[in-house]
Amino acid sequence: MQDTPPSVPDFTQWPSFPFEGDLRVKQLDEPVPVEPPRRGEGNRECTACNAPDEAYIWVGERWRVRAMDRPTGLPMVLILESRSHLDLGDLPNLLAAELGVMTVRLERAIRSLDGVARVHVNRWGDGSAHLHMWFLARPYGRLQLRGTFLSLWDSILPPISESQWRENLALVAAWLAEFGGRPLAEPPRIQWQAPSSLSASPAESAAPAAEEEAASVIEAADEIPEPQQDQPATEDPETEAEASETGADEPRAEQPQAG
Repeated sequence: MQDTPPSVPDFTQWPSFPFEGDLRVKQLDEPVPVEPPRRGEGNRECTACNAPDEAYIWVGERWRVRAMDRPTGLPMVLILESRSHLDLGDLPNLLAAELGVMTVRLERAIRSLDGVARVHVNRWGDGSAHLHMWFLARPYGRLQLRGTFLSLWDSILPPISESQWRENLALVAAWLAEFGGRPLAEPPRIQWQAPSSLSASPAESAAPAAEEEAASVIEAADEIPEPQQDQPATEDPETEAEASETGADEPRAEQPQAG
């Protein structure tokens, strides 16, 4: 006889829980004996390794920052990726130290935007073996969005305006570039003009969008396992260690470092 699922947990009564009405807990599936490979594992192609710099809003020697392919419900959703094909637990000491610097730096850049109260930093990694950290901006004054359900609300809220989104991207990219690297401020996989120029027509902007690129954190392809592919994973070799990404507590100019 099938076990009866437990009653809904207490968090469904939290003010931040985005749903109401009758809910039912799903029956938990039996564990699989062998987990399927993520992107970048086995013979599965790595999306991050194959992505050109032009798909990112800011790039440096060892790190890159990308956005969603179009505006979502939050003021800003960004992803920090290492250039090297490594997961979190595989980082050598230099990159591990730089990850801390880059996390703080990107959080400060997003928090500098108008209307942003907090920045949530998340790492899931069930869809891709290539390190990627999520940064989600919580709108100021929206107390109902506080806490662990912010990624769900991103899929529910109406998208912010394209002009505001593109301006935010440009501001974050410029903020990061003050410490090194190159600002691109162009959303990935869409043939738009740079954020400082809004001359692209809606048709030109929408046509090249890749179908697999999602418009929310929850739907993001890198967090959804996909059928195994035949192509082998490609790795982007680590570039020479130069000091464009690290520095002491956020100076306003790039700091020299040991290689």
